[in-house]
This record gives sequence, C-alpha cells and structure tokens, in this order.
Amino acid sequence: MTARCLRDRIVGAAALLALAGAGAACGGSSHPNTINVVTTSGTNVQPIAVNAGPTSNYANGVFTSVTVCAPSSSNCQTISGILVDTGSYGLRLLSSAGGGALTLSLPQQNSGANPVGECAPFVSGYTWGPVQSADIKMAGEVASNVPVQIIDPTFAAVPSSCSSGGVPENDTLLTLGANGILGVGPFAQDCGGSCDQTGAANPGLYYGCASASCQVIAEPIAQQVQNPVALFATDNNGVILELPNVSSPAASLSGSMVFGIGTESNNALGSASVFPVDANGEFSTTFKGQSYPAFVDSGSNAFFFLDETLTGLTVCPGNNSGFYCPGSTANLSATTASGSATANITFTIANADTLFQNQTAVVFNSLGGPNPGTFDWGLPFFFGRNVFTAIDGKSTPAGSGPFWAY
Repeated sequence: MTARCLRDRIVGAAALLALAGAGAACGGSSHPNTINVVTTSGTNVQPIAVNAGPTSNYANGVFTSVTVCAPSSSNCQTISGILVDTGSYGLRLLSSAGGGALTLSLPQQNSGANPVGECAPFVSGYTWGPVQSADIKMAGEVASNVPVQIIDPTFAAVPSSCSSGGVPENDTLLTLGANGILGVGPFAQDCGGSCDQTGAANPGLYYGCASASCQVIAEPIAQQVQNPVALFATDNNGVILELPNVSSPAASLSGSMVFGIGTESNNALGSASVFPVDANGEFSTTFKGQSYPAFVDSGSNAFFFLDETLTGLTVCPGNNSGFYCPGSTANLSATTASGSATANITFTIANADTLFQNQTAVVFNSLGGPNPGTFDWGLPFFFGRNVFTAIDGKSTPAGSGPFWAY
C-alpha cells in the first residue's frame, strides 16, 4: 500500500487559518485521556468511521454521511464518504457526489449578474467551483440555506491566481479521496473579514465569473462558505469527535461526532482541559525544549511535525516520502499549552513503509511525517480521547470559542 500524505487544513485567509508553514497532515499514537466515552445515541449524535473511504484505499481518513437538500424543499440526497475535518470550515462536495443529480442543481450564488466561484487552498491541493446554497442535515440537526462549495472544474476556467500556488487541483474522487469535505473547525466562515474587502488585503478566495474570466471579489461574510454547525438552531457552539483507542493497525474504527458543547446531557466538557487558539487557529506545542505553533486537525491522516533534523526520525524513501520511517518505533512526548492549560502528549512513530505492508489495515495509530516548523496533531491524536472544537464567538460553559479541549 502506498498512502498519500493528506494535508487538508485550509490555508490563506486571516480569519480562516494562516499558512504559517503548516498543513493538514499525515500522525502517531497518543496517550488517551480519561474521559473517552463514545456516545452512540441522541439527536445531536452523528456516526463517523475511520475506514478506506469511497476510493477504498484511504489511510486514516474519518468519514461521515451528510444529507443535502435544495433549500426549503424535499429534494434531498444523502451523500456518504464525506471527510470530517477540524482544520477547515464549511461543506465542499464533488459535483459528481451521489451521482451529481442534486449537487449540480443547487441554487447558484451571484455577485451582481455574475456567478460566484471559490478557490479553497489546502496545503495538499486546492478545490475550485461555484458557491451554491443548500440545507444541510446531520443527526437531528438542520442548517438552512447554507453557502457550500461544489467542486466542479467545468464551472469556469481556473484563475491563474488560484492555480499558481504549486499544489494540484483536487477536483475528482481520485484526487480528493472523498466525496466531499465537512469543515467543522473553530471558525464560522472559511475566510471572514479579509475576504469582505477590496484591494491587496483580500486573499483572493472568492471570484465573480463572467463568461470570459473570473475576477477576485469582496464576498460578504454571510455569503461565504459557512461551517454548518454554527447555523444549527441548537447545539451550534461546536463539536466533539469521539473515537476509541487504537493499539494496533485495524481495518476500520467506529465513533461519533457530537454536536454542541455543554448544550445537552451528552456533550459536557467534564474534566477536559481548554486550549484557546489564536486568529490562525493555533496554540503551542513544546518538543525537546522548543516551542512551535500547533493545531488539531482530523483531516490530516498522521502526526505531521517538524523535520528529520529536529526529530531525529528518517523520512521514508520513494513514494512514501511524506512520512517518517524510523529504524525502530520511536516513543516521543510533547507538551501542548495555551493560557494556563497544559497537557503532556505521549505518542509513537513507526516505520510507515512497514505499516503500509499490511494490506488489510487503514487505521494506524503510529503514523507520522515531516511538517517543518509546526506540529499538526492529525487524526491519530483523536484515537482514545474526546476532542472538543468550540466555534469562534459561540458561548460555552468554559467561555466563548475558539478553543480546543481534551
């Protein structure tokens, strides 16, 4: 098995998440906390699963199903194979998802007379396509008339300012590895105030597309692609990802995404420590006495951290060069910190080439890779702990977001 180093943290806009040399990544096993209970029932509980995904070869991808409807109608479709990503914001669907019958017919957003398109830059690639409107249903929750991105390369010619970033366009099931991405990170929109202005300060995510070309536009915040959780009528201040512990490679893993923090009897913070994040969605991690920017990202399929000079870990040769291949399994530790909260995280990094020789497993608790200057606590961080993501400006029993807690 050759696994892609998947970096699905969205980058490029100030209120989104700044580049800061980081990305969604490829991880390691971590010492589970003491509050890990996977909730299985409730109107705010959405099943999730780590499995091979719709391409049947995804390593450490956590997926769910989302019901999408044309606004205020019964024209709905449930689409499976949607990657759950705490490193981005908003729902993005392949135009072919679920056969494309619904996604291609959702109402188009316009800027004046011109349809609006978006270039969403992730570290491992970008998505391009129109911004359309949909009702989104998960568990017993509904978000109405939500701006979503439909990933469709036939929408309009990709602007050079979008395609020149040096990463590939992820516009098919083969290149994206999922039917879509559900961004449930700690912000409510995928860009915020920086995209709602003109001039050089606009990062250039949104475009008005006339017949001949697409030009960067100022897109009002309410019309940007939205984190759907923030638009639920209740349970709208964040999410909890709950996955059981993993002691060895496995074929699949079942868990839950619980909506809301401290809004129901099944989503209390309990003894979790709260780690506020800055405008870039980051806090700090100390490794071998040195502090680095860090973030928590379920869309990254490994722990991606630093480089071989700082870690002492060998990078894999050949096709798996996005991962570490130490001669023997490395037992490591680091300390996450923000405000007065600290937590010691123990994790292991195994040889990725050896892990991928297991042809039946796609769940790996000791997968790691390089990410110069930054810690990306990817999906293996979630194994064995309940990870809370609180949305910016939303009230919780521990104060307003944005924060992570575990």
